[in-house]
Amino acid sequence: MSQKVLLTSKEMNIILHRLACQLVENHNYFENSVLIGIQPRGVYLAHRIEKILEEEYGITGIKLGHLDITFYRDDFRRSDKPLEANKTRIDFVVEDKRVIFIDDVLYTGRSIRAALTAVQSFGRPKEIELLTLIDRRFSRHLPIQPDYNGRQVDAINEEKVKVNWQENEGEDAVYLISK
Repeated sequence: MSQKVLLTSKEMNIILHRLACQLVENHNYFENSVLIGIQPRGVYLAHRIEKILEEEYGITGIKLGHLDITFYRDDFRRSDKPLEANKTRIDFVVEDKRVIFIDDVLYTGRSIRAALTAVQSFGRPKEIELLTLIDRRFSRHLPIQPDYNGRQVDAINEEKVKVNWQENEGEDAVYLISK
């Protein structure tokens, strides 16, 4: 198995600041916008974006939630091992809000399709956008595209994109792993 560095910590930091800047351009002070990190790994990215928005742009009162999509996935009954759900934490209504889904890697699009269904439990959003750190653009099964994208990666299906977060793996880096 080989591993290639796609993004270093410095490159990730630059991308995170660019993504936050793009959000500010489109959402101003987030009065009618909410951030929702897709469990499990999109939550790390969502918290990083929130921190940049607060510290660099002085935006306060950002509504940030975590959305578990485990039982909304179309493949959740196809696994032999028992699934472990994560926690959904959305303590606000999304009715008539501009929702920004945040996930680390956009691969087939099935996770985002599940998130679109799951979020309906919290109201009917005015609009939904998608922010991803990595877009595996040639692997899509569904017609879903990010509105905000850190980096596009052309990886074949046998390759895996792994995002490491300081909070979880002890480093910020993105790797392309080949068998």
